[in-house]
Amino acid sequence: MQQSQKELSITGCLLGTAIGDAFGLPYEGLSKQRQKKLYPNIKNHNFIFNKGMISDDTEHTCMVAQSLIVSAGNTSIFTKQLAYRLKFWLLGLPAGIGSATLKSIIKLWLGFSPDKSGVFSAGNGAAMRSTIIGVCYGNDIQKLRELVRASTRITHTDIKAEYGALAVALAAYISSQKLIISPQIYYEKLKFIIGSEQLEFLSLIKQACESAESGEDTQYFAAKIGLYKGITGYIYHTVPVVIQTWLRYQQDYQTAILEIVSCGGDTDTIAAILGGIIGANVGKDGISQQWLNNLWEYPRNIKWMESVGIRLTEVCQQDMN
Repeated sequence: MQQSQKELSITGCLLGTAIGDAFGLPYEGLSKQRQKKLYPNIKNHNFIFNKGMISDDTEHTCMVAQSLIVSAGNTSIFTKQLAYRLKFWLLGLPAGIGSATLKSIIKLWLGFSPDKSGVFSAGNGAAMRSTIIGVCYGNDIQKLRELVRASTRITHTDIKAEYGALAVALAAYISSQKLIISPQIYYEKLKFIIGSEQLEFLSLIKQACESAESGEDTQYFAAKIGLYKGITGYIYHTVPVVIQTWLRYQQDYQTAILEIVSCGGDTDTIAAILGGIIGANVGKDGISQQWLNNLWEYPRNIKWMESVGIRLTEVCQQDMN
């Protein structure tokens, strides 16, 4: 049976997130200078025996997808479902969990409701799980805002985290429409959604758009905004660099991932977010077959993520009818 465009985009987003995450994971925390010294010619997964393994970035995206399936877009149900899944995910003692996410989930276990569990943080944890929301609900701006806000505030209450997550969700939605969008149009759409008064964030995104328009490479742009050694987990560092790279490589998954990982820093998360955005455009077929084949089967495998994509597509299509 031929897959619908929606299914291709949803599955591509999930797989694109996983492959980007796994590709970037071995280099997480390395400066770009040290990465280049230790790994001068990165071409394939490099975790164990040329295999790749996912981290929390992919697991969070999958939990959001599962929560969207159960809730069918109902924000209240979605919030409860995501909180429930985060609580039990923590029992698996995941490695590399961010401090804001850890504190928030502990608060959930202590009885705080999801609307009071978040901590004041502008980390990129919410942005790493917002691509799939954009692919599913980007055509409904009000619903998009509600779901991104719910997903963000469970763990991060700084409004900066929400702006960053919205910027990522919007990019993923545009990408899922198989469009090649100009940097200026993306900027105008984002300004409309978050409000023109958000000057600091919009200024950074405008710089990213102008840089993409000029054809500057990712490392050059990162250095221009002060990220000489690597991309940090601060949302106002992560998102502009991801957007700049996406706008230049909207249908070239492999080149985009290689270029953003070469910047160093929080490489698994930046590659996961970028991978989810571009994956929504190119689908599974646009992702390196070698990278797909070499993804470690644990804790999530390709077939399982494809099955989630199929079910989520069914729910989204029902919700549209």
